[in-house]
Amino acid sequence: LSCWGLRRHLEPRGDTDLSSCPGSHSGKMEEMLFFLTSPLSLLLDLLPPGVCNLLNPAAIYANNEISLADVEIYGFDYDYTLAQYSNLLHSMIFNTARDILIEQFKYPEGLGKYDYIPGFAIRGLHYDVQKSLLMKIDAFHYVQLGTAYRGLKPVPDEEVIELYGGTQHIPLYQMSDFYGKGPSLKQFMDIFSLPEMTLLSSVIDYFITHGIEFDQVHLYKDISDAIRDVHVKGVMYKWIEKDMEQYILHGDEIYAVLNRLVNHKKKLFLITNSPFSFVDKGMKHMVGKNWRDLFDMVIVQADKPNFFTDRRKPFRKLDDKGSLQWDKINQLEKGKIYKEGNLFDFLRLTGWRGSKVLYFGDHLYSDLADLMLRHGWRTGAIVPELETEIRIINTEQYMHSLTWQQALTGLLERMQMYQDAESKQVLLEWMKERQEIRSLTKNLFNPQFGSIFRTFHNPTYFSRRLVRFSDIYMASISCLLNYDVNFTFYPRRTPLQHEAPLWMDQLCTGCMKTPFLEEMVHIR
Repeated sequence: LSCWGLRRHLEPRGDTDLSSCPGSHSGKMEEMLFFLTSPLSLLLDLLPPGVCNLLNPAAIYANNEISLADVEIYGFDYDYTLAQYSNLLHSMIFNTARDILIEQFKYPEGLGKYDYIPGFAIRGLHYDVQKSLLMKIDAFHYVQLGTAYRGLKPVPDEEVIELYGGTQHIPLYQMSDFYGKGPSLKQFMDIFSLPEMTLLSSVIDYFITHGIEFDQVHLYKDISDAIRDVHVKGVMYKWIEKDMEQYILHGDEIYAVLNRLVNHKKKLFLITNSPFSFVDKGMKHMVGKNWRDLFDMVIVQADKPNFFTDRRKPFRKLDDKGSLQWDKINQLEKGKIYKEGNLFDFLRLTGWRGSKVLYFGDHLYSDLADLMLRHGWRTGAIVPELETEIRIINTEQYMHSLTWQQALTGLLERMQMYQDAESKQVLLEWMKERQEIRSLTKNLFNPQFGSIFRTFHNPTYFSRRLVRFSDIYMASISCLLNYDVNFTFYPRRTPLQHEAPLWMDQLCTGCMKTPFLEEMVHIR
């Protein structure tokens, strides 16, 4: 372990005279020393060889039980679902949006010195527009202290608490709504938002460093508009089309996934917000010139999430060159390309309803939320970050840090009843070391914001949404190749707090019983 500040407590000297210790008449020190000498050996015993390679980055993880044998129709988003992009794309988006700010919005030319910082931000962060704070919030709406940034610099915990009225809690009315937007908070759920968060932080850093006053609302809108222009005006599409080998990853595996499903008589459809010409070139690169033969339906420029909720837009057909047709759509034909439309017409024309449909996407709100909650489709979330996070979880450093953190947590809970001076000092040292290990564990994932799935111990707001809106989740669509087409995914019964008599920290502290029952008798 990299953090063993309490090792001296774990190895009491042989000449310790327990009778001279404060509180020894009640047996408190003997009990404390018992717990102090237990964790180290138990910690090592509980980490047998091979434990650090238990999780498979190519596995599919289930939030809800689902049998693929019941799935007849598979639907897919395109960007970051079928087409996975290299991180080089983030630098290009950042640089282009930065130049738009300088050239079109007349922002200071000094911003040109800022480059994209890979790994600065993570997906799922919230941004408080009025306070210029980028931060990570947990499933209970609490800011994780140490993860609030204004510009490129962290904001002290005391200032964060003061800004929110003496608490870490963000009131519900300020939180993001169903689609990640709130009256004062924006949640960044899109993978494309990584360069947006970094640009936002870089511009704020420039203004603060140079003592330039700025309007927070205008700044946020200008940067959002600049990022949007990179997408809407087709600049990003041109980069990818020009060098698909550099930008598109794992293309050969996509053909294998789609072809296997078709060979097992599954129906396939594609619903994407991207334009046809861009999707067509990308799919030809990954799957081949006859890629449309694999799909029963292809819908482009769908305008999700409005596609799932707005009944007003009818479908329009495109010809093979991508030109719009004028005729009324009374049926959706295999091999044809359609633009816009809405899910209600889609359901009426196809009859594809309920749990026989499984749709995959990377955006929890725009792709999955409506389909699961309002229409009863099964959903699969594509979370590319999962691969990296699992590789970190599988390291010996992570496993040791987490197990020791759990042990310290159990010790603090069990021993907090001892209030003599020496015991209080030990408890303070434990709390300090626990905080150090929590920070160390966070930094393994990302030095600024940690894991996208957890705060120190609670799930993140992103993780909460992932569980709510997806039946299964995986790092890439190619993970389907590791499972039979009739495979059933069973979520593990993870213990609720009242169901867990053998948590790791209780094993480590020797506490194999319901804590505090004897003490509660005396308190009452």
